[in-house]
Amino acid sequence: MSAQTPETGGAGAKPPAENNSEDGAMRRTQLGRERQNAARSGGPALEAMYQFLLWLIPTLEKFPRSQKFQLGDRLQNESLAVLDRLIEATYTRERQSLLRAANLGLEKLRFGLRLAKDLRHLDLKRYEHAARAVDDVGRLVGGWVKADRSTAAGTAGAANAAPA
Repeated sequence: MSAQTPETGGAGAKPPAENNSEDGAMRRTQLGRERQNAARSGGPALEAMYQFLLWLIPTLEKFPRSQKFQLGDRLQNESLAVLDRLIEATYTRERQSLLRAANLGLEKLRFGLRLAKDLRHLDLKRYEHAARAVDDVGRLVGGWVKADRSTAAGTAGAANAAPA
């Protein structure tokens, strides 16, 4: 003789209405986990930007004095601003505008780095390294935008599909 548990319909089984509310709670918990995973997906972009800054700041110190405090400071400030936006995007649900701003900052960096190369403040090897690093961060941010959109679409779809 097997003992019946609440799950198999025994004496402690919950009425169907309560089971539906449990399903809703499970669905909300799952959506919460998906949001957390989407936020964590910013980790690679954040880490790549941080590593780029670790390389960039000492590199800018080698700029000629005439440009160290103009072009060098602009590159450093824009890089730090991108890092700030990525940190903010990691800790908010409304991250699309922050990610767009980070992408715009990356584009500004691309042009600034190109200018530094053309003015011969960066040799070709350093420019290639910087361009690849900024491109990698851009790809990671783009992936984050795409993942966040699909998560938001899944959340909206799940909310619309909830039983009435």
